[in-house]
Amino acid sequence: MGGICPVDVICAYSAGGEIRPLRFRMEDEAHQLLRIDIDEVISCREVQYVGIEAQIFLCRATVDGKKTLFELKYTIRSHSWCLLRKVY
Repeated sequence: MGGICPVDVICAYSAGGEIRPLRFRMEDEAHQLLRIDIDEVISCREVQYVGIEAQIFLCRATVDGKKTLFELKYTIRSHSWCLLRKVY
């Protein structure tokens, strides 16, 4: 899986406005929808891409019995989520 891929995300918001992704849904290479439950958010950092504010979440999930790391990007202005990369 290469490049940036838009994904559907279910997340929780704290009273202070912090976002925590809980699960996301994406299409695999065979165009099947996969639901991935996030076990842990390892880190969250704020970044700016050409003046566009975003948050990058490093998340751990169990996929097919294996612990896998994913980087999800939340773009604040457009309220959109993308899968940046899957770490094998």
